[in-house]
Amino acid sequence: MEEKVIVAGFGGQGVMAIGKLLAYAGMLEDKQVSWLPSYGPEMRGGTANCDVIVSDRMVGSPIITDDATSAVIMNLPSLDKFESHVVKDGNLFVNESLIERKSKRDDIKTYYIPANEIAQKLGNAKAANMVMLGAYLEITKAVKPETIIEAFTKVFGEDKASFIPLNKEALKKGAEHVR
Repeated sequence: MEEKVIVAGFGGQGVMAIGKLLAYAGMLEDKQVSWLPSYGPEMRGGTANCDVIVSDRMVGSPIITDDATSAVIMNLPSLDKFESHVVKDGNLFVNESLIERKSKRDDIKTYYIPANEIAQKLGNAKAANMVMLGAYLEITKAVKPETIIEAFTKVFGEDKASFIPLNKEALKKGAEHVR
């Protein structure tokens, strides 16, 4: 198993959080991982994306070019930029709350998730990234959702533990949406 995912959006959407959680959860499951962040010049509102590889074998390079098995896309500029990087028969996860256009490709599986609306119904719009992560995990099985929750305090610290129930529910709702 080797899952190569590009996670992309703008700063403040939790793009890097998805990547960190995936990489740390992969380590907890004794998999080989890499996480390569890329930031635009702005802290919030600028572009942000990361390449994450979770594999049963050694990772040769942390860079994903045109061979992503999946892409988790949070905004339109990221869809425009990274849609073509997904391999044939790969997966594209689109936050349809912020992206009105449909995928231009018919050789990949595309999942449209109203992540912002789902997160708002849960009481916190910032959980949209976890809704997207839940959808991604349901389809790819890259790591277990329970391992993501286990990784949460290791990645964000014990002071963020109060957010675990919300994030657990967001993962669940994302998974339900693509089932």
